[in-house]
Amino acid sequence: MVIKFIFKWGLRLGLAAVTLAVVFVLSLDSILRVVVEHNFRKQTRMRAAIGRFHLGLTQPVIEIKQLQLFNSPAFGGTPFLIIPEIYVEYDRAALARNEIHLNLLRFNLGELEVVKSLDGQTNLLALGVRLPARPAVGAGANQALADFKRQTGLDFKGIDCLQVSVGSFKYVDLQNRKNDQEQKIGVENLVITNVVSSADLAGLGLLVGLRSGDFFKPLLAPGDAGAGAAAQDLMKLLGR
Repeated sequence: MVIKFIFKWGLRLGLAAVTLAVVFVLSLDSILRVVVEHNFRKQTRMRAAIGRFHLGLTQPVIEIKQLQLFNSPAFGGTPFLIIPEIYVEYDRAALARNEIHLNLLRFNLGELEVVKSLDGQTNLLALGVRLPARPAVGAGANQALADFKRQTGLDFKGIDCLQVSVGSFKYVDLQNRKNDQEQKIGVENLVITNVVSSADLAGLGLLVGLRSGDFFKPLLAPGDAGAGAAAQDLMKLLGR
């Protein structure tokens, strides 16, 4: 009887453990979605919402669908970034060596909204979007990689294939809505191979800069030093 009792309850506990394991696996993506949303908010101080998050258990894949970062109430509370898709295929063996090697990164930036608040600040400046003075050739890329390793403990080894799409930029002036504008960028599935540093993205920056036209000029208004500095930094980034 004792053996039968132990066997019966052992079987029940085993089935319960299997059931919990299945529930955990099925819920894992939802749990990770909440964790990632929290981390985005912690890093950017913006509310984040993710439509779908998927971490492959049998395949080295990470997929994020419909990521949105929202401006604070001071900047209208509207979406700052709308990213329809981030899709990553990574190298597990490299990760085991504390290295980041991506076989494929697909990044779709649907919309970027730059907002000037009623007190003249911009959401870009509030996020601390500032770039240092242009360094010697190659120095900026090396510094960026060094910063990445210091912050994560991982060595970046490159992206075999990068696919980038950029939809549109919006500018909203809460002081004067007549200054509002939208600029369509229209970059679709631009493929860049063998990306090992930020220098390999110079062509992408130049293309986006050319297609942005005069989008950032309203941020360079005289007397708006803070917004102007942020805009000038962005224009440097875009190769303008």
